[in-house]
Amino acid sequence: MNDESENKLGSPTPEELRQQVERTRDELGQTVEALAGKADVKAQAKEKTAAAKKQAAEKTAELKEQAAEKTAAAKEQAAEKATAVKEQAAEKSAELKEQAAEKTAAVKEQAAAATAQIREKTAQAAQAVKDKTPEPLQEKTAQAATQVRESAARAGQFAVDRTPDPLLEKADRVAKAARANRTPLLAGGAVLVAFLLIRRGRGRNK
Repeated sequence: MNDESENKLGSPTPEELRQQVERTRDELGQTVEALAGKADVKAQAKEKTAAAKKQAAEKTAELKEQAAEKTAAAKEQAAEKATAVKEQAAEKSAELKEQAAEKTAAVKEQAAAATAQIREKTAQAAQAVKDKTPEPLQEKTAQAATQVRESAARAGQFAVDRTPDPLLEKADRVAKAARANRTPLLAGGAVLVAFLLIRRGRGRNK
């Protein structure tokens, strides 16, 4: 009777103890599952963070590679354009030089042809005057030309003796240029002298 009183008053029965153990076991299981779930969430968050970092790094590397490729392509295009511009400039310069050389050659050729024509006409005029000039007048013309040359030589020597050296150098250059065209000048002078002598002779005959 005393044992039953105690069970009724405060001590749990075996059935109640079993139920308490089961409830405790269930509570512990739920707690473990909750803790496991929380741990799994943290792991997933870490994995997502790591994946995001990896993707960001890959994207950054890809962008850098693309930028490097674009920069290299731009440099290559710039170098090609610069080379093309240089080639065009060189071709244009060569073309201009060739045109200038052709024009210079043409001008020289024209000048040579004109000089040849002048010499030919002068020679023809001199020959025509000579053919129409009597022999006495030809002799007088020759004598006059000789006298002119002698007078010019004496005057030249006198001028040389009294001319400073710088002026002599300039005169020497002028003389060389004159000697280059001496034949046409002499022919023209002979024609002029012969013409004057013919007019003079005709005036005396009148």
